[in-house]
Amino acid sequence: MAFAPKQIAVFVLLALVSFLTPAQEARAQWGDSYEVQRDPYYAPRRRAAREDRRYAPQQQEAPRQFYWPWEERPQQQVQPQRQAPSRTFGRPSHPRAPSIGSRGGQDGQTVRRRTPAAAPSVARQAPPAPAKTSPNVQVAVFGDSLASYLAKGLDDAFRENADVAVVDRSRGDSGIVRKDVVDWPKAAEDYLKANPKVAYALFMIGVNDRQAIREGGESFEPLTDKWREVYAARIDAVIKVFTDHKIPLVWVGVPPVRFEMLTKDLASINDLARERVQKAGQTYVDIWPGFVDDRNRYTATGPDLDGQRATLRTSDGIHFTFPGARKAAHFADIELKRLMGANGTLQPEQPTVATVPSATPGDAGPSLDDSSAIDRKITAMLPSLPEPPGIPSLPVKPAAGPVVPLGRNEISPGGVLASGRPREGDAAGTVERTLQRGAAPVPQPGRADDFKWPPG
Repeated sequence: MAFAPKQIAVFVLLALVSFLTPAQEARAQWGDSYEVQRDPYYAPRRRAAREDRRYAPQQQEAPRQFYWPWEERPQQQVQPQRQAPSRTFGRPSHPRAPSIGSRGGQDGQTVRRRTPAAAPSVARQAPPAPAKTSPNVQVAVFGDSLASYLAKGLDDAFRENADVAVVDRSRGDSGIVRKDVVDWPKAAEDYLKANPKVAYALFMIGVNDRQAIREGGESFEPLTDKWREVYAARIDAVIKVFTDHKIPLVWVGVPPVRFEMLTKDLASINDLARERVQKAGQTYVDIWPGFVDDRNRYTATGPDLDGQRATLRTSDGIHFTFPGARKAAHFADIELKRLMGANGTLQPEQPTVATVPSATPGDAGPSLDDSSAIDRKITAMLPSLPEPPGIPSLPVKPAAGPVVPLGRNEISPGGVLASGRPREGDAAGTVERTLQRGAAPVPQPGRADDFKWPPG
């Protein structure tokens, strides 16, 4: 049988393809194992399952927690509770009254009553301050936005005093530099004329005054010599209003703020205000130390009036929180109460003293019912016991010693501290040799610096 050249070429091509094609990996099949087949006779014996068990537990399905809307939920059967046997014979047992939290429903089901929700707990507020219907003393607070916080803290300080009322007359965006917002000498004059009951005044201003002053068509840059001169004259004009009305004035300085450049300028404004206020004979209160750290820098937190660490300044770094306002008012409150005590407007609290009723003439002799008086009478009639031997009396120490400043050093005329320890002589020159020259001291036998080997 002869093959055509085409058929031979096809066979050769198929053979070449089958030769060049890689063989597929062997795949695992069912029954493949590397273990040697063993005879079933030698297999280990297993205990056959018994089918004649006396009890075969029924498989129970766990109750389903979720049902589809089209599925019917099985009703739960409530097992009747067993009643305790009656201890009385011949009497019918009365049914037990239903409990408060449940009542009988239909189909023998127990229906739970809805218990009312507990009322939300409300924090107890502080007792309201007594109503100040007709206070005898009025304290007016003037100034910028910081003065408004000062008024709030001062009002809280006098909250329980019905005779003192704090009036807030501050204006947030005001200052002494600009008169177009509030002309404080004129505004204070008008208010004092309309309210003659004002007895004391507080003034706190300056946080908005770091800007140029316009006077007579000219403008002066802040904190220049001419600016200081004009600013001092305006402070004097404000003080003169209260001096003419014979009202004590307490000028409160501004505290440091978060911005360093503004803090430096406010310190200069405080120095200028302190000089003018003290020259006029009024009171200046410096609250700066209460709002700085140990390095005299601005701090937003610090101790409050209770000594606890609290946030004293708001997030803007200028205004006060309530603890900060209360702390700022505490500085002014001290001077204000001092002025009130000097003028006699603040009545000191009288301490309560327990009084003993005086004896009437008819109570001179002890009554028959007074057993203690009879005992005292009998004791007085008995002969007195001999006195014990004398006890040496101890010297009476004074209640307090002399006031001595802790930072003062007592120096004798020779220039030596009176309480200092006398210096011992250094005849051997050990101190000079060790501390000045740096030479090691001579080792002593048995000391830590004695590095000699023991003999032998």
